[in-house]
Amino acid sequence: MEKALAPTTILVAALGGEGGSVLADWIVASAIRFGLPAQSTSVPGVAQRTGATSYYIELLPQPAPAGLEPVFALVPIAGRVDVVVSSELLESGRLLERGFISPDRTTFISSSSRVLTTMEKMQMGDGRFDNERIHDTARELAKNYIHLDLEKLAQDNGTIISATMFGALAGAGAFPWERSVCEEVIREGGRGIKQSLAGFAAAFDAVQNAQAEGVAEAPAPQASTGPAPDAPSSFADLPADVRDLINHGLARTIDYQDEDYGELFLERMRALVSAAPPASDPLVAHALGEAARRLALWMAYEDIPRVADLKTRGDRFARIREEAEMQPDQLLRVYEYLKPGAEEIADMLPKAWGERIMKRLDAGKGLPFTGRGLALSTTSISGYYMMRAMARFGRIRRRSLRFHHEQEAIGLWLDAMAKALPRSPDFAGALAELPRLRKGYGETQARGRKNYNAVFDTIVAPAIASGSEAASAAWLRKAVGAALADPESEKLAGALANGAPSPQSMAAQ
Repeated sequence: MEKALAPTTILVAALGGEGGSVLADWIVASAIRFGLPAQSTSVPGVAQRTGATSYYIELLPQPAPAGLEPVFALVPIAGRVDVVVSSELLESGRLLERGFISPDRTTFISSSSRVLTTMEKMQMGDGRFDNERIHDTARELAKNYIHLDLEKLAQDNGTIISATMFGALAGAGAFPWERSVCEEVIREGGRGIKQSLAGFAAAFDAVQNAQAEGVAEAPAPQASTGPAPDAPSSFADLPADVRDLINHGLARTIDYQDEDYGELFLERMRALVSAAPPASDPLVAHALGEAARRLALWMAYEDIPRVADLKTRGDRFARIREEAEMQPDQLLRVYEYLKPGAEEIADMLPKAWGERIMKRLDAGKGLPFTGRGLALSTTSISGYYMMRAMARFGRIRRRSLRFHHEQEAIGLWLDAMAKALPRSPDFAGALAELPRLRKGYGETQARGRKNYNAVFDTIVAPAIASGSEAASAAWLRKAVGAALADPESEKLAGALANGAPSPQSMAAQ
């Protein structure tokens, strides 16, 4: 009796719209072209992002004996999968958790790209899952682990991630056939052939090069952009990463308002650099870099005019068409779902008008046509020009109520930063992160502003006035973390009440 021929088992994990079914079809078509029996099944699932589907393929490593038909399984079995490829890193974590990766047999290929989950997005601070935990687990559990940014490779070559996943599989030696077989199957697809072949080749070469160099991780693809602009000469002595943040901040503030606003950003950064000790101290460099980041984000706060401008830019419609894989003769319709609040309208109006509206709200009187859901089509003439009309309020932003409030708060924060930098770079680094609390819209924005003021008044202002910055650095970090972790502000209240530095530490300072 002939010994049973064990099939090669391949598991593909992809999110909705990434072409997982196309990849499974390519693999099966390649096997059949090479004369090997193969079968593919799929198991749809529900993820917190765009829906996840697993595709399972079994194929014989050689033609079936004459007169015999192979019997393939319909679903993968934990610990008995030869090759696993994932389009996204947290999906890789899901596969690890379910036990599909075996140290005895599994070659595991993962994209290092991420699609954030709903729970990650809901966090007020940085709620992202720790990617290194997944990488470390994969290295420990897989026989061979390869990861690279398959999404970036796909974008660089104008295709979708299924093409780069196919190339990574072929480059890792997952198939018993030659590369040319895969490329012939792609050519038979009849759509996006050139781009798919380019993405396939890029991933194939990246994996092959990584294996030739004896490393398990393919190098991240480098963006094909031009050289970064030089930072102004007044920042020449700063570390390169800090200069890069200043450059990005300059570009953001100019795009947000105008060149004069960008120059105001630079003036503010020059004042901080002048007040700081040499940036060769890592704590100083961190404080200045974080200050540049947060200052730019704060100066370019999102209001109604900003959102309206971003939603009506031509490159946004082009990106939507590209992501939807629309054909030239297809029509695009985009609807924006809005719920304008009276506070947001007051914020974008001239200061006197905005204050009048806020007094009306404080008196318990509402504002007509606010707080109601609105669906506006920005691909219609009326909807587009209505949105552009809102965007034009950006021209009077400097006279608006919110601009007045934000610039006043920025001034106080910058003054505290300038005083803290020479006294305690550690405290300055924590203070640089305090603007993270001011974010969002409506109630979220109001709550964040309240928390910011509570931390500033309770910790920052007294520490600056008494010169006790060094003793208060840990307290400030704890308070910022508590405010970001708890939208109800209960943890912040506890941190403010119980986290004050001891009299001994104050005296020692």
